[in-house]
Amino acid sequence: MIVFNRLWSTLREKGISQYKLINEYKISPGQLDRLRKNGNVNTATLDALCKILNCKLEDIAEHIDSE
Repeated sequence: MIVFNRLWSTLREKGISQYKLINEYKISPGQLDRLRKNGNVNTATLDALCKILNCKLEDIAEHIDSE
Protein backbone atom coordinates (compact mmCIF):
# COMPACT_ATOMS: atom_id res chain seq x y z
CA MET A 1 0.00 0.00 0.00
CA ILE A 2 1.28 3.48 -0.88
CA VAL A 3 0.81 6.13 1.81
CA PHE A 4 1.44 9.85 1.58
CA ASN A 5 2.11 10.67 5.25
CA ARG A 6 5.53 12.07 4.38
CA LEU A 7 3.96 14.65 2.06
CA TRP A 8 2.48 16.64 4.93
CA SER A 9 5.74 16.93 6.84
CA THR A 10 7.61 17.84 3.65
CA LEU A 11 5.05 20.57 2.96
CA ARG A 12 5.60 21.97 6.48
CA GLU A 13 9.39 21.83 6.09
CA LYS A 14 9.20 23.70 2.77
CA GLY A 15 6.66 26.21 4.10
CA ILE A 16 4.05 25.43 1.45
CA SER A 17 0.38 25.20 2.42
CA GLN A 18 -2.37 23.19 0.79
CA TYR A 19 -4.01 26.52 -0.04
CA LYS A 20 -0.89 27.55 -1.95
CA LEU A 21 -0.76 24.19 -3.78
CA ILE A 22 -4.33 24.73 -4.98
CA ASN A 23 -4.26 28.43 -5.80
CA GLU A 24 -0.69 29.09 -6.87
CA TYR A 25 0.43 25.73 -8.24
CA LYS A 26 -3.00 24.59 -9.53
CA ILE A 27 -2.98 21.21 -7.80
CA SER A 28 -6.54 19.89 -7.85
CA PRO A 29 -8.40 19.86 -4.51
CA GLY A 30 -9.62 16.39 -5.50
CA GLN A 31 -6.05 15.15 -5.87
CA LEU A 32 -5.17 16.56 -2.43
CA ASP A 33 -8.20 14.82 -0.97
CA ARG A 34 -7.07 11.50 -2.48
CA LEU A 35 -3.57 12.11 -1.06
CA ARG A 36 -5.07 12.75 2.40
CA LYS A 37 -7.01 9.49 2.14
CA ASN A 38 -4.04 7.56 0.67
CA GLY A 39 -6.11 6.93 -2.44
CA ASN A 40 -5.17 6.59 -6.10
CA VAL A 41 -3.21 9.56 -7.41
CA ASN A 42 -1.91 10.01 -10.92
CA THR A 43 1.82 10.15 -11.59
CA ALA A 44 1.55 13.62 -13.13
CA THR A 45 0.43 14.93 -9.72
CA LEU A 46 3.29 13.16 -7.95
CA ASP A 47 5.75 14.56 -10.48
CA ALA A 48 4.34 18.08 -10.05
CA LEU A 49 4.59 17.83 -6.25
CA CYS A 50 8.21 16.69 -6.45
CA LYS A 51 9.03 19.66 -8.70
CA ILE A 52 7.15 22.14 -6.49
CA LEU A 53 8.78 20.83 -3.32
CA ASN A 54 12.16 20.19 -4.96
CA CYS A 55 12.22 16.71 -3.45
CA LYS A 56 12.33 13.04 -4.32
CA LEU A 57 9.31 10.74 -4.48
CA GLU A 58 10.35 9.05 -1.23
CA ASP A 59 10.02 12.44 0.50
CA ILE A 60 6.27 12.43 -0.15
CA ALA A 61 5.28 8.76 -0.45
CA GLU A 62 6.21 5.38 0.93
CA HIS A 63 5.21 1.80 0.41
CA ILE A 64 4.10 -0.16 3.46
CA ASP A 65 3.07 -3.78 3.71
CA SER A 66 -0.66 -4.15 4.18
CA GLU A 67 -0.84 -7.31 6.24
